[in-house]
Amino acid sequence: MVAERQRGDSGSEAEAPEDRKPQSDEAGSAFTSPLGIPIPPPPEDEHPTSEFAIPKGLAVESEPEPEGSAFAPPAGTAPSASTTQGTLFPAFTPPHGIPMVQLTKEVPWQDRMRTMLRMPVSERPVPERVDKQDESGPAIPRVLDLTLRIGEILLAGGEGAEDVEAAMFGVAHAYGLERIEPTVTFTLLSISYQPSLVDDPLTASRTVRRRGVDYTRLSAVYRLVAAITSRGLTLEEAYRGLAEIRRNRHPYPGWALTIASGTLAGAASTLVGGNVLVFVAAAVGAMLGDRLAWLASGRGLPEFYQFVVAAMPPAAMGMALSIAHANVQASAVITGGLFALIPGRALVAGVQDGLTGYYITASARLLEVMYLIVGIVIGVLTVLYCGLQFSPRLNPEQALRQYDAPTVQILASMLLALSFCVLLQQERHTVLFATFNGGIAWIVYGSLANVADPKLNPVAATTIAAGVVGLFGQLLSRYRYASALPYVTAAIGPLLPGSATYFGLLNFARGDLGPGVASLIKAASLALAIAVGVNLGSEVARLFLRAPGVEAVGAGRRAA
Repeated sequence: MVAERQRGDSGSEAEAPEDRKPQSDEAGSAFTSPLGIPIPPPPEDEHPTSEFAIPKGLAVESEPEPEGSAFAPPAGTAPSASTTQGTLFPAFTPPHGIPMVQLTKEVPWQDRMRTMLRMPVSERPVPERVDKQDESGPAIPRVLDLTLRIGEILLAGGEGAEDVEAAMFGVAHAYGLERIEPTVTFTLLSISYQPSLVDDPLTASRTVRRRGVDYTRLSAVYRLVAAITSRGLTLEEAYRGLAEIRRNRHPYPGWALTIASGTLAGAASTLVGGNVLVFVAAAVGAMLGDRLAWLASGRGLPEFYQFVVAAMPPAAMGMALSIAHANVQASAVITGGLFALIPGRALVAGVQDGLTGYYITASARLLEVMYLIVGIVIGVLTVLYCGLQFSPRLNPEQALRQYDAPTVQILASMLLALSFCVLLQQERHTVLFATFNGGIAWIVYGSLANVADPKLNPVAATTIAAGVVGLFGQLLSRYRYASALPYVTAAIGPLLPGSATYFGLLNFARGDLGPGVASLIKAASLALAIAVGVNLGSEVARLFLRAPGVEAVGAGRRAA
């Protein structure tokens, strides 16, 4: 039996190769089930399985947090379904409530780009942009053109040179251009791009030939830049958004600007002690001056002559009231008209550019301010000189007495800031904040200059009040991720040196050069105090913000 078993085994071994010979290529596949093992049922189509599926009962590890990026949108700014369908740029306040403000972590694109601008080219981070399948790379000429057009609107709207360069750098960097250098002067914008160290640089430039005040358009450009740097808009979408911004009309018509100019002059005359008659006279004079300036502008006259003709009606109205009624405060009428003409916006921008290191642009802006003030001086002096021939006893110190009515002055300062908002063509949702900011500025100034013991010098009190305005404006702009100009420019209106300017001009007209020079020096000191205070308040707000993407000790925001 052992022999038979051995023969059987040997027989089976001999027959096995023929019995197990594969009939086809598929029969020898490694995925064929062995003989004797039942074939499992095929998987259902509705519930496909995969060898990469996670078994039941196994805990799923949480996904790692993405690395921080200079172009990542701040928390709380993700577009909702309602906003993305209706408009290209979502609202900054989400519908579920107001987000908590964390100034040390969430910073707008302005600070991100400022930080990179002040870095050497070799230390700047590479743009984190993934090209689409149908794109071989960024269209460099179109990117440079888009960058220059955005910078042109910002510079023409009165934005500081540093913020204009930051916007230009952010747009170009978002589209993958690494080695770029934007340059901003008073009327010229240029940008240079070098693909590599061995390639020739590409340079494009654009000239700003006309400037206008429209803070609504300025805010829209800020939102466009934020969308480009955070959401990765394509060039076509960016150009479409820029075209929409250019097509949009001003939010307030011409007649509303004229009424706002009169209301501003009347509120300013109330700040220095004017009554109802003075309010009406100042408002009428300012509106007449505004219409004359529009007429001169329509005839193509330069801005210098527009200021000359705009300064004449308020001065003529004050002199007429002084001649007709000796007890009427003619100086308050003229002072109110000067409040509406003093170029505070250009002055603040010029000083800010000088403090941040853009000396060429600052010099040009300050020279423009000087020319405009000279135009105001010529217009007012012409009327005062003619008026003094009929009323030689006009005394500004007696007519403009010390006025102490806190409630009336606070309301007048808020009305003045509100009128400034209309003149600056601000968005309606920024008007309320700017109006309250103007009231706060006057409260701080009045408390320090009139109530404090001891009383501060008007220059020091103006500097502190302007610093509060700059601080609040910077915080509001960071909360809204927008420009700080709409919250600051109108709020400094109550602090403008209208009375000191009037005293100097009147003394010059009377031939008193010594008091006239002293008054004009005081006016210049107050104007510089406003500009320095606003810039200082903005820098204080940035002082407590950590620069994004900078973790090393001592590697924070570089100085200008």
